[in-house]
Amino acid sequence: MTDPTPQQYMALPGSERQLVPGAHAVGQVDPNEVIQLTIRVRSRSSASDLAAQADALGALPLSERNYLSPEEYESQFGADPSDIEQIVDFARQHQLNVVQVDAAQRTITVSGTAQQIAQTFRVKLMQYDSPQGSYRGRLGPVHVPSSLLPLIEGIFGLDNRQQARPHIILTARASDAPPSEVAATRATATSVVAPVSFLPPEVGQIYNFPAHLTGAGQCIGLIEFGGGFSESDISNYFQQLNLPVPRVEAVSVDGTPNQPGANPDIDGEVMLDIEVAASLAPGANIVVYFAQFTEQGWVKAITTAIHDRQHHPSVLSISWGFTEGQDIWTSQAVRAVNQAFQAAALMGVTVCCASGDDGSEDQLADGHAHVDFPASSPYVLACGGTSLRLSGGDVRGEAVWNDGTRTSGGGAGGGGISAINPVPSWQQGHVPPSVNPGHRRGRGVPDVAGNADGNSGYTILVDGQVATGVGGTSAVAPLWAALIARMNQQLGKPVGFLNPLLYGTLSSADVFHDITIGSNDPTHGLIGGYSAHQGWDPCTGWGSPDGTLLLEALARLSG
Repeated sequence: MTDPTPQQYMALPGSERQLVPGAHAVGQVDPNEVIQLTIRVRSRSSASDLAAQADALGALPLSERNYLSPEEYESQFGADPSDIEQIVDFARQHQLNVVQVDAAQRTITVSGTAQQIAQTFRVKLMQYDSPQGSYRGRLGPVHVPSSLLPLIEGIFGLDNRQQARPHIILTARASDAPPSEVAATRATATSVVAPVSFLPPEVGQIYNFPAHLTGAGQCIGLIEFGGGFSESDISNYFQQLNLPVPRVEAVSVDGTPNQPGANPDIDGEVMLDIEVAASLAPGANIVVYFAQFTEQGWVKAITTAIHDRQHHPSVLSISWGFTEGQDIWTSQAVRAVNQAFQAAALMGVTVCCASGDDGSEDQLADGHAHVDFPASSPYVLACGGTSLRLSGGDVRGEAVWNDGTRTSGGGAGGGGISAINPVPSWQQGHVPPSVNPGHRRGRGVPDVAGNADGNSGYTILVDGQVATGVGGTSAVAPLWAALIARMNQQLGKPVGFLNPLLYGTLSSADVFHDITIGSNDPTHGLIGGYSAHQGWDPCTGWGSPDGTLLLEALARLSG
């Protein structure tokens, strides 16, 4: 097929792809395979203006923050209708189907055969086998007509390599006994390392969550990439805890269904998120957004949740991520995700992200330290991991969670210095240089922390079976989301973009359990890592919360 109106094509900046390490081509993609793409359109305002307004709002005290409604956001920062029209016309000229247009999300969804798609965007699509599994992929950049180059910020869906990893430690310890009986018969710990398992409300009590609040009137959104939940598991779990059975709704972002039982490990992630969030904020509505675990899935899931005008989540929890430093995150994807989080800030939505479960290595054994994205985005609350130190059945303190890597049967809280996101203004003066060669400074991870060690882990119900000692920073993101939902209820307005307050006014407030013991190097010196110390550090951030004191401090900032 030739272009109806031949014109010069140019490479789309940030769209370059390399092979997954160890991948090899096994053949061409079936030319008749139907592929659906997401085209990300520029904002009617400049990208710098979007970032500047998000930063400016974050610098304000809560009492002076005026969040944008979805309609206001669309009118100021959505896609221009004339831009959309030009791209739609181009797609139709190439016989592509226009599936959906969303000006607020700045996305146009199109579909066509692999042959049509490849010819339209000047790419060669191949099928690859790799250590991460088989995938459809390409090398080099995507190409678009020069007239459309200023209008398009990203094209997602050509490559469907796996790009999501749950941050959960799901042990083999399981029981047919109800969760309440497991908690009631839990052995008293006599050592700081004796394994125990807590119900999420017990961890909320340890962190002094404000007891008179339930998160009523709030909606917590959970981002998931596969797996699912069953109504029977949810009903049984919460009835055993003598808590109201929560309202949990599944939203399919791109045709990905709520499918419990297909992958028990992923089901564990979904159920951990739901059961932690809903038991710690029993009055909140829970909405679970299911998407494919690809670059396209990330962009669609996050933008869908943030711009959801039906459910209006005031806080999102993301227990997934992937390592910086691999050819997983293209710069167009990082830009799209960061801009979505900037939109969340302007609309008063707090985003909580798990920082990872493999310490400073972050599951990339190349001899360097790494952090996870999207936890390394400056516009999310990055949630790290601690170990509860117990004696005589009581919590005596906390340390950095580090008992090795998942590949060695352990886990460690992710943290360090971003290589792709610069130091935000509110973090200046807090971030040390990276331990990697060059010792550059970037966004420091995490911001806050909470119990993540499987040895002081959580008791959940998944696929009809009780699992104990469940750990990972996957538990910390929904824990913080639940605390924020409770605080939003009391404050009467969302706390929204919390980070500038944490590093500003709240940095001198006594609202955290400061973690000063341990390091997050799971290789014990092979790659290097970071040590905990007084104040913020790249292991546990400011520490774990005293929920009541944090709420009181935020209430003072609300006037």
